[in-house]
Amino acid sequence: MTDNNATLITIITEAALETTLIKDIEELGAPGYSISNARGKGNRGLRDAAWEANSNIRIEVICSDIVASKISEHLEQKYYQNYAMVCFSAEVNVLRPKKFN
Repeated sequence: MTDNNATLITIITEAALETTLIKDIEELGAPGYSISNARGKGNRGLRDAAWEANSNIRIEVICSDIVASKISEHLEQKYYQNYAMVCFSAEVNVLRPKKFN
């Protein structure tokens, strides 16, 4: 297997932020993203998606380390203080690297 490393940045946050976050992520250089519904419990309580205002999404972006850093710094500065949000990253090996060029 060849070395095709990239960074996976994962954001779990309030569904109400989806449109705004997608715009931000694209402007910061993300080549694409995947979004799914998310449920769980954290320090801001249970997010069970019983109604739309109480639902979370999970956004995953595979990108360069530089773009991942830009995204995480932007989220920290603009959203962390006022919204339920967690962000984490991991190095991944991309099996179809041409999709991310």
